[in-house]
Amino acid sequence: MSSTPTIPDPRPLYARATAQLATLVAAVRPEQLDAPTPCTEYDVRSLLGHLVGATRRISAVPGGGDGKGADVPEWTADVPAGQWPELFEDGRTRMLEAWADDALMETVVTVPWGRVPGRLALSGSVMETAAHTWDLARAIGWSGTLDEEVGRFALGVAQQAVPAAGREQLPFGDVREALKGADGYGQLAAWLGRDPEWRAPAAADR
Repeated sequence: MSSTPTIPDPRPLYARATAQLATLVAAVRPEQLDAPTPCTEYDVRSLLGHLVGATRRISAVPGGGDGKGADVPEWTADVPAGQWPELFEDGRTRMLEAWADDALMETVVTVPWGRVPGRLALSGSVMETAAHTWDLARAIGWSGTLDEEVGRFALGVAQQAVPAAGREQLPFGDVREALKGADGYGQLAAWLGRDPEWRAPAAADR
């Protein structure tokens, strides 16, 4: 991303992105925790662990943390479905409180992918949240309407921050062609290497 002034304050979009993701987290049924997701390294349970873990790691960044730590905390393996909404709400609340100071938007902070202004760091969190919202929606068969402004913002961040080629050292597959008429989330998923046509397998097939 070339310059911070072209990027709006990501905090309102982060709040909206995580609020809608919280709705999906609350919709996960116990029998879906071991189901696969379009992000092949995670099933639903580990994806939820990744999401909660990320909120805790990145909320420590404004205080001088580097955002590093276990991708999926070990303790998440035994969390029942009914506890995930509380854990995720706690994590998103930590994030919103930690990044509340306007000065943080221009302060250079350390995150796992480098040292960048806070505006860019939190924009990356919006991108990740939106991408995993699509993952979770597909994994649990959720068909509600997603916040398109969040999806478009996340797509723009991804297209600036994640190169179309030379991804060998990045946790993304090759760019795929989005489905005709895809919304921002579908285009984001394709840009990040997800299969745009991925659907949750029937229970009998798992």
